[in-house]
Amino acid sequence: MFKMKQGLILLNAYGSVSAMEYVANRLKNEFENLGVNIDILVNNFFAAKIQEDGSISLNLPRDYDFCVYLNKDKYISQMLESQGLKLFNSHNSIQICDDKVLTFITLSKHNIPMPTTLPGLLCFSPLSKIEEKTYLHIERSLGYPLIVKSSYGSFGSGVYKIDNREQLVEIMEKLKTRPHLFQRFVESSSGKDIRVTVIGGKVVSAILRKSETDFRSNLELGGTASKITPDRKLICLCEKVAKLLKLDYCGIDVLFGQNGNYLICEVNSNAIFKGSEIASGVNIAGLYAKHIFTKVYKEKIKN
Repeated sequence: MFKMKQGLILLNAYGSVSAMEYVANRLKNEFENLGVNIDILVNNFFAAKIQEDGSISLNLPRDYDFCVYLNKDKYISQMLESQGLKLFNSHNSIQICDDKVLTFITLSKHNIPMPTTLPGLLCFSPLSKIEEKTYLHIERSLGYPLIVKSSYGSFGSGVYKIDNREQLVEIMEKLKTRPHLFQRFVESSSGKDIRVTVIGGKVVSAILRKSETDFRSNLELGGTASKITPDRKLICLCEKVAKLLKLDYCGIDVLFGQNGNYLICEVNSNAIFKGSEIASGVNIAGLYAKHIFTKVYKEKIKN
């Protein structure tokens, strides 16, 4: 008996920005061109739960072959995967990429170039006092200006450029009970970076992002994008990063270091590809859908 191919795209419970909806709708269209029926659901219904007997049960409307997980909820992703649902990307890869400190720790084991980084020192209580020697160590290690980032955040939010001790004290007080990190400011890449898209272990597009008004180059903050041709060094670096993190799909933000070197800034397992598709002219949704189709169904793509 013929079984219809069924896929799920799961969005965040608390609403999705229009750019994420673009990703979901583009993927749905490309999958349906391949003969796969797709449901786009917002995870405000608790897609999985733990039963009184300790088992996990799924709360999904049908039996799906796979799920494109466009969500931030690492608990639901782990529960779905534990019940045999194939996730893109996998739970472990999403978990590592969603935590910027964990991303850097994982990549540090393989000599991947990145800005000098200090993990945030978490406090048990907002009343805890930050000692003078902590400020001094950060200043001596990184100098000013420096960057402070929340470990969790997208679209450039939770990223701060710190120019002096007064600003450092203020932001550390704000973030001390939340996961965060400190990084050396890469002056040579201020207001510009490269977004590289990797699918199935291969670089498929690269765009230069620039901002004339902000040290961050995010398109959501007013940056502009243009297509570039990545050199061999950039391709090898990004493909290695995607392989190390076991990512089927990702957007990697790369900084311009000194002497033509590249530094990994962030790895986004659920990267918004609208800007990359428009600037590069590459059908990223189509390539990602075909990669998933081939991996799930073990079939050749019908042209």
